[in-house]
Amino acid sequence: MALPHREPSFDILGVLNEPWTAQLALDLLPEHHGPKVEVVRGSIVVTPHANYDHQDIELELTYRLKQAARAVGLWAYPEVNIVSGDDLFIPDIVVLRRSGGGKKTMPITEAVLLGEIVSSGNRRKDLIDRPREYAEAGVPYFLRIDFRNRVPGLLLHELRDGEYHPVVAAAAGAMFEMRVPFPFAVDPVQLLGEEG
Repeated sequence: MALPHREPSFDILGVLNEPWTAQLALDLLPEHHGPKVEVVRGSIVVTPHANYDHQDIELELTYRLKQAARAVGLWAYPEVNIVSGDDLFIPDIVVLRRSGGGKKTMPITEAVLLGEIVSSGNRRKDLIDRPREYAEAGVPYFLRIDFRNRVPGLLLHELRDGEYHPVVAAAAGAMFEMRVPFPFAVDPVQLLGEEG
């Protein structure tokens, strides 16, 4: 569908009468610092930012992963645009094979690891839907971060035979140590900016 040129605006959400694609969203919606706007199977998904614990864990974990990833020539980012076919995902944590510097999006084929912090309002998405979608796209590793009752835990999955299988897990008070896709270790309790 050819729409007349217009400045990006959320007003288009009530006008467009066709399935959404990643490219349409990138072309027609404004960049903003508000909620996440993703495209999944032709639909726009708008999600407000999660609670402060979620943001704290995302910031601290991405910072630490970035240092470990750079040591082996990989790049880690929080909440960036990943395109998979017509879908547009914004994982909480992304580790890429090459730098995303100067780019607005990266193809999912560049992802080595995608991570989701499980939110109480999005448990199904974080536990079932996203791992399935990332596995279908062939992302080698999936990192799940859970923090029920403010007790953070990490679980790394590796893609084998089209499905993710647990590799290493640890809850607060124990050391999470992964060797693949790069060496990294942390006690999950260190991911909250204060004692939980």
